[in-house]
Amino acid sequence: MTRDPYPWTSNLSELYAQVWTRLARGVADRRAPARHPTLTTVSPEGKPKSRTVVLRASNSSLHTLDLHTDLRSAKIDDLKATPFGSLHIWDSGAHLQIRLEASVAVLKGADVAAIWARLPEHTQLTYGVIPAPGRHIPDALAYTRTLVCEHFSVLRLRVEAIEVLHLGADHRRAHFTADDDWAGKWLVP
Repeated sequence: MTRDPYPWTSNLSELYAQVWTRLARGVADRRAPARHPTLTTVSPEGKPKSRTVVLRASNSSLHTLDLHTDLRSAKIDDLKATPFGSLHIWDSGAHLQIRLEASVAVLKGADVAAIWARLPEHTQLTYGVIPAPGRHIPDALAYTRTLVCEHFSVLRLRVEAIEVLHLGADHRRAHFTADDDWAGKWLVP
């Protein structure tokens, strides 16, 4: 009999804890699978829009995640129209898919000044591109970077639901929500 390399996939509370452990690791470790999740929003026209983002903060007790973005990016317009998003993480080493549904608040100005101050200058420069993100330019490098805080924002995701799918010898799928105090339920994979 072989030993199960993922015993935490058989226990709802351990599986839930693994999700937050992996999210915390994504903040701390640039090589962790959760470092670069896919964020999906809905455009004002009702179309899904997905992009890779960088996970910047994770708080398991508050059920929040932080992402940084430029206030002029299209995702801000999406979130103004529909202040909800979904994050997708694929951890190939653990054969684990994590999907999170969240309400999203856009923090800016004085609310993010302390976060901005802790960022290295090369990171700060990414939030001051001219022209604004997504605008047409005549060639690949026809933009400049400026050091300005006014375009910097934090997307604060308040996680409302988590779905986990483990693809092992016996697939397992679970769903957790704030409504059931994160106790979780097993689903057919």
